Amino acid sequence: MKPGGSRAPHRRWTKVEAPVTTSAAVAVVEVPAAGLPVEAAALVRAYQQASKADATVKAYRADAQVFQAWCARYGFRALPASPETVAAFVVSEAEAGLSASTIGRRCAAITYAHKLAGFGDPTAEEAVRATLKGIRRRVGVAPRQKAAATADILAALLMRTPDTLAGKRDRALLALGFAGAFRRSELVALDVEDLREDPEGLRVMVRRSKVDQEGRGLEKAIPHGRFIRPVALVREWLDAAGIVSGPVFRPVSRSGNVRQGEGVRLTTQAVADIIKRYCTAAGLDASTFGGHSLRAGYITTAAERGADLARIMDQSGHRDPRTVVGYIRRANAFKGHSGSGFL
Repeated sequence: MKPGGSRAPHRRWTKVEAPVTTSAAVAVVEVPAAGLPVEAAALVRAYQQASKADATVKAYRADAQVFQAWCARYGFRALPASPETVAAFVVSEAEAGLSASTIGRRCAAITYAHKLAGFGDPTAEEAVRATLKGIRRRVGVAPRQKAAATADILAALLMRTPDTLAGKRDRALLALGFAGAFRRSELVALDVEDLREDPEGLRVMVRRSKVDQEGRGLEKAIPHGRFIRPVALVREWLDAAGIVSGPVFRPVSRSGNVRQGEGVRLTTQAVADIIKRYCTAAGLDASTFGGHSLRAGYITTAAERGADLARIMDQSGHRDPRTVVGYIRRANAFKGHSGSGFL
């Protein structure tokens, strides 16, 4: 992967797709079998659940359990639930300090559970809708945005990485995460087989993402670069760790050993923790940074440098330009300001 190296410039590894199984697909609720054999009913539930992303199903499952526990505590029926029960539940969550977005996700989980079970959606009733509207007005719906790790900030983080195996991994993760404007879920899902060398850098195949649940795939181009040098840092990590296939980013033990195995990879939380750790080392307020900061940092930096909207979206994978325009507007808030000539 290094320029001028002996490797063929278009070397590519063939990715072997894992067979689809139903063991990881656990329905949020038990759907009435309607006379189907147990095995057939389980298979139907698995495919119904596959209509949602794994992360969404996990969140829904957790939300459904919270709702069920609340109903059990106060003697209400969770399935099917009455609109009044759901309204009382969301008020309880609001009073407990939950954000409007989290409460909205709780309702989505309740809706999903009822639909799978063949019941009507209690959240669609006016009693719940009016309550949710009141919560949004009182709590507010402004998202809590994490700070963008721009190119300058990223350079400061890279300077704090130690020259150890874990440090090499962290450098590669920070640099590639930024250069590809990756979501952290996309970053940890990368396998060596998803990387293809190119004379101008690296081509990275994102096989599934938040906006591509059906796996059409998106290829991102990562230039060699002169300052951050993401391609060189990725190669340095893979060579040092002896990784030739499987997950790109893996845990490293305190003794300096890389965990092996096809299913051994960093978690999305680990990515956020790594970013926060180096932000602290750089003297920044780590609480304002998170797993999304690398992606936001790339988009913000590209916008500050005058990159074209369409080209930014090519790299970030956004489908809705309004999201990217929001980054551009914040990045250029003081450029050509209407009051710059007289304030």
